[in-house]
Amino acid sequence: MPQITRRGFTLTLAGALAARAQSPEDLAGISLADASARIRARSVTATELTKACLARIAIYNPKLNAFITVMREQALAQARDLDLEQRAGRLRSPLHGIPIALKDNIDTAGVRTTAASAVFDDRIPEADAEVARRLKAAGAVLIGKTNLHEFAMGGTSAISYYGPVRNPWALDRNPGGSSGGSAAATAADLCFGALGTDTGGSIRTPASFCGVVGFKPTYGLVSIRGIIPLTLSLDHCGPITRTVEDAAILLNALAGYDRLDIASVEHPREDYAAAMKQPVSSLRLGIPRAPFFDLLDADVAQPVEAAIAVLAKMTKGARDVALPPIRDIGLGGEAYAYHEEFYARSAGRYQIATRRALQNGGNLKAADYIRSRWKLELLRRTIDDAFTDFDVVVLPTRRRTPRKIDAAIKREESDKPRNPELENTGQFNLYGIPAISVPCGFTSTGLPVGLMIAGPRFSEARVLALASAYEQATEWHKRKPPLTPATVVPALAVTDEDKE
Repeated sequence: MPQITRRGFTLTLAGALAARAQSPEDLAGISLADASARIRARSVTATELTKACLARIAIYNPKLNAFITVMREQALAQARDLDLEQRAGRLRSPLHGIPIALKDNIDTAGVRTTAASAVFDDRIPEADAEVARRLKAAGAVLIGKTNLHEFAMGGTSAISYYGPVRNPWALDRNPGGSSGGSAAATAADLCFGALGTDTGGSIRTPASFCGVVGFKPTYGLVSIRGIIPLTLSLDHCGPITRTVEDAAILLNALAGYDRLDIASVEHPREDYAAAMKQPVSSLRLGIPRAPFFDLLDADVAQPVEAAIAVLAKMTKGARDVALPPIRDIGLGGEAYAYHEEFYARSAGRYQIATRRALQNGGNLKAADYIRSRWKLELLRRTIDDAFTDFDVVVLPTRRRTPRKIDAAIKREESDKPRNPELENTGQFNLYGIPAISVPCGFTSTGLPVGLMIAGPRFSEARVLALASAYEQATEWHKRKPPLTPATVVPALAVTDEDKE
């Protein structure tokens, strides 16, 4: 048996007593990496972490509407089994015993997966999505399924059969979408991290609006098999967390080739948590001002420019650059292809905005779609060429602050162009390259602002390293939303500022 010194025993005992003295509020608010370290040190258990998150869900989810399904009994049973393994000296991975939430378009065996739609209100998958299987194998506790914009077809999470998700920083504002529930739950300490999906910015936009970290990896690096598709050619899955290190830990468990996923690509295995610690002093920053800085809100411009100044000092510097334009790549027919059967049978069960989007997709010509696919393939084969004179690009995750919820619903159901919240992010889904959003400041009204960092294909380690270096040089990620148990949920009402 391994020997333990009296001092070591005392420190371990002190750590255990300190952890048990913490309230659920405090315990749920530590980082995933910190929780993992405490599991390894046996100063906390999976059951304690899970109960801490469930306690906060009971208090704050009625205000945020971040979860559609809370897997309370399953999560507690899973945590108890993992505690037995912990006591036996077996830890599966750094995710062992860590409560993680899944966006409710990710299949979970025996637990309904709705995509926030009445169409799938009673849908119970028989098998886990590959990412859910990987998380379970790594020892993560699946604590629940998060709310989203219906079928991931929007950037606000205001359009949902189960009601809109609310931003924890301002309950009358939308949290971004479509992974709004995942971001709100992570920001409000209802879980230690969550999975989202990203087709046009659906991980990075809510991460920006909720003041957390959202990472979209290279297309195909993380399996999307078992995830209800939006546009399969653009769909990505990735982590939403409170720190960059936490995102790297989750990515380690998620990344890997899946032969049964037609989008999956083979890539040598990397340890992203280790690689993100590489130095960044030799990196050359590119600032793609057009079109990504056009019509930028002043409240967004100030913290973004300040963040760029910080990054320029810790690297080789920054200069203005251009990224390849995207034109005439229309893939909306892919969404219609998945929904055609359901739409023909239950069109009236879709939300109005979703119904209109599907109708538009059904009107596209096959020849136009094929030409778009050809352009997409060429763009992805050549995108790395753009990074010849710079290593990463840095830009605002989005250009404006989140709308109030009623205004977001009104716009989504109107004939105006949809998803203005995704205007800076969607291009990177077409490129298929890794992109992360990290907190970089706050507006004058106290809403978070996100900074996006992106690099060429499979440059996850480089992107994570720069994001981590910025995070360590600043304090923005340490701020918490001003939620209290007595927080009042405001009535929805459109004001003049939201009518444009």
